Amino acid sequence: MSEKAAAERFGEVVLPHLGDALSLARWLTGNMADAEDVVQEACLKAHAGIASYAGGNARAWLLTIVRNAAYSWLARNRPRAVMAVGDLADLDDMAAGQGVSMPDTDSPEASLIAKADTATLEAAIAGLPEPFRETLVLRDINGLSYREISAMLAVPIGTVMSRLARARGLLMTELGRAP
Repeated sequence: MSEKAAAERFGEVVLPHLGDALSLARWLTGNMADAEDVVQEACLKAHAGIASYAGGNARAWLLTIVRNAAYSWLARNRPRAVMAVGDLADLDDMAAGQGVSMPDTDSPEASLIAKADTATLEAAIAGLPEPFRETLVLRDINGLSYREISAMLAVPIGTVMSRLARARGLLMTELGRAP
């Protein structure tokens, strides 16, 4: 494949999904600066492998590369004891995309409540065991199908379903305990 053809294909396959890639990387790494590094690395890998992309779901293909790049980056740059906390701005974007309006945050009280709720939810998601957190983020934040998550994680669909149910249950239990 010529460099020009590879660049065009990269533009068609990868570029439309960069926002989702950055969102996933932010959830996996815990902050935007690290997420940008991971996505840059993933884009380099995607560009190198664009000739072997056989078609299908480009978003799932890219998110798989991002996931693998994130875990490689984390293994190189972070001790195992560090826990990542995602950015809940993605939830606002998802709510807006679904036509759900978020509470009015004009008043100082509403703003304070929203910050407390966001921090509580962030902490609850971050406290989930990694397989549950990852499945929850891929499904509920990134909107991937069970089949796509199954292929990405190399686990049966039933495992994806049970991890998601368990993650949601643990999240609800933890949020029920929150003051």
